[in-house]
Amino acid sequence: MTKTVNHWIGGKTVEGTSGQYGPVTDPATGAVTTQVALASVEEVDAAVAAAKAAYATWGTSSLAQRTTVLFRYRALLDARRDDIAALITAEHGKVHSDALGEVARGLEIVELACGITTQLKGELSTQVSNRVDVSSIRQSLGVVAGITPFNFPAMVPMWMFPLAVACGNTFVLKPSEKDPSAANLLAELASEAGLPDGVLNVLHGDKVAVDGLLNHPDVAAVSFVGSTPIARYIHATASANGKRVQALGGAKNHMLVLPDADLDAAADAAVSAAYGSAGERCMAISAVVAVGAIGDELVAKIRERAEKITIGPGNDPASEMGPLITAAHRDKVASYVTGAAAQGAEVVLDGTGHTVEGFEDGHWIGLSLLDKVSTDSDAYQDEIFGPVLCVLRVDTYEDGVALMNASPFGNGTAIFTRDGGAARRFQLEVEAGMVGVNVPIPVPVGYHSFGGWKDSLFGDHHIYGNDGVHFYTRGKVVTTRWPDPADAPAGVDLGFPRNH
Repeated sequence: MTKTVNHWIGGKTVEGTSGQYGPVTDPATGAVTTQVALASVEEVDAAVAAAKAAYATWGTSSLAQRTTVLFRYRALLDARRDDIAALITAEHGKVHSDALGEVARGLEIVELACGITTQLKGELSTQVSNRVDVSSIRQSLGVVAGITPFNFPAMVPMWMFPLAVACGNTFVLKPSEKDPSAANLLAELASEAGLPDGVLNVLHGDKVAVDGLLNHPDVAAVSFVGSTPIARYIHATASANGKRVQALGGAKNHMLVLPDADLDAAADAAVSAAYGSAGERCMAISAVVAVGAIGDELVAKIRERAEKITIGPGNDPASEMGPLITAAHRDKVASYVTGAAAQGAEVVLDGTGHTVEGFEDGHWIGLSLLDKVSTDSDAYQDEIFGPVLCVLRVDTYEDGVALMNASPFGNGTAIFTRDGGAARRFQLEVEAGMVGVNVPIPVPVGYHSFGGWKDSLFGDHHIYGNDGVHFYTRGKVVTTRWPDPADAPAGVDLGFPRNH
């Protein structure tokens, strides 16, 4: 009998009632191992109602109560790292070490939330006028929602809900229906840590659930990570309904390699950043821009390393890269490689025919390397989200930066060079939200914020860090005057208050 993943609402497992289910496959075998309940509008209403009811007390709880729960939660997550990672590998397909890394990066935000007391401190100005004080405080919003992608089923939710609940909000999480189990375990552990029922709810579903949250009058804010077209839709729909929105979209991350760079280090970085997690990362390097005469040598070094990568099931310790999430996605990724030569690219490595012995029905694809790619080709224009690396050639630094800045995406970027002046100039001139200098995947640590520019972000706030705290709270300014008891009543004065 197929296992069913149900909702987590009000502190307990709630069986789906819509009668609609989605398949969850093991990407290494292609077999359907699980079905996930897909929520109806009524089930969306039930999840939001549970969160709203919990907010009545959680929203006024003390900071000490919240952080006590979060410290216990951090300890439970740490103790169950392997279990969370195993669920990720089983449903997403990424290798176990990569899944463990995902959990570790999510834990950074839980740790940030544990220290929320300093992040929520307000400001006070005394005696701005005679016996008048002005204070600024930040307060929670109410019920907030998170809609998260398949590629990081534990990390991205942990980028959202720990900060949200630490700030005093309650949360409805709608994870990807492709790999839903990790989200339920995160919620169960939060309950075990003492998080009150209804503060964190997990609602599984498809577009019905998403639209239900975007249109629900009791949802105050929506966080989203996914593709640019969906991010644009989320932002437009939720904003039209008066909600606060942070919607992180897609990417086409470039790595500029200057002639003075350490080419061995650059090739190592390119392979790690392009093919890690089978390229299913919004921060993956998908375009290397080689400056000057180094292109041939750099491509040769990348190819040498890529050919040695071991592809296999994520739970095999020998595997360095696993399968793609679905067969349909595998076929879409392959189409960019098979069509590349007709659009002028040189196919240095073609991974489209790759299979793994004993797992022939898995969603396998090998590593592909395309050289001399043109900026008008499909492989360059689109976010492929798979293990395909494009190499573009330019003559100068200026040409490289102009090429990169012409992209509609502006998520992450990197430069490889030994020249500090060139690196400084690059970090000021490149149009992207996250920049790496000899660092290929510049994902900020938890106490800085993550987010891109242009079509990679819709909304004013980046995720986690100070931006995350500001997103999940709103400011209030209080002006106070207490008359001195010795003073006589001042009488009525209809004039504008004087500060001097």
